[in-house]
Amino acid sequence: MIETKRVYDGPSEGDGFRILVDRLWPRGLSKEKAKIDLWLKDIAPSNGLRDWFSHDPNRWREFKRRYYEELKDKGELINAIREKEKSKKVSLFFGAREEKDNNANALKEYLETQ
Repeated sequence: MIETKRVYDGPSEGDGFRILVDRLWPRGLSKEKAKIDLWLKDIAPSNGLRDWFSHDPNRWREFKRRYYEELKDKGELINAIREKEKSKKVSLFFGAREEKDNNANALKEYLETQ
């Protein structure tokens, strides 16, 4: 089972294995407070794609399409998430204010449909 959660909301017992899927560490949040088990910054969208998207809801569908293309070259990182998911719940953490249209939700959808 995979869920997504905003990293600033803090840890909870039900999070399972906690993976940060952002390229940049969340501003103002210490590693101790975040309690992240694994930081997969290389699974995040490229800087160019992230800048292009800029959390514009009108670009969401195209963002996902482009991000999924990038994910095709990241099989090793996808497999790392799938391996963790076999034994426990996995939570994908993101730092964006936008809780719906963000890379963690796009990644979750990708993992569930591939």
